[in-house]
Amino acid sequence: MAETDFAQFETKTANDRTVMHVLYGLHTIAWASMGTLAVIALIVNYIKRADEHDAVYASHHNYMIATFWWTVLWLVVTAPLWVLLFLPGAIAYTIIGLWYLYRCLRGWLRFSDGRTPF
Repeated sequence: MAETDFAQFETKTANDRTVMHVLYGLHTIAWASMGTLAVIALIVNYIKRADEHDAVYASHHNYMIATFWWTVLWLVVTAPLWVLLFLPGAIAYTIIGLWYLYRCLRGWLRFSDGRTPF
């Protein structure tokens, strides 16, 4: 059985942690920009995830990416409720927004503790 050469893996720096905190922050306040900040964070998540060797960081990138795409899916699925009546659409979008906020804050807190998002 071959041994793993841990010297090839770079250690995480304070800058790497800061980037992750900024990404969680962008996802969390995305509602203030009507989703623009979430799209920017999503692009950075995809770029950073491609070069990620640390399992905890990679899982957080995957978590943010999945949260974004599930949110988009549910926003599209519930969009017809706005046509039927205003109130059902508003309720659906509020629930989806709260779920998105919960996922962002939960992931951010778990990252701060050095744990995986799940």
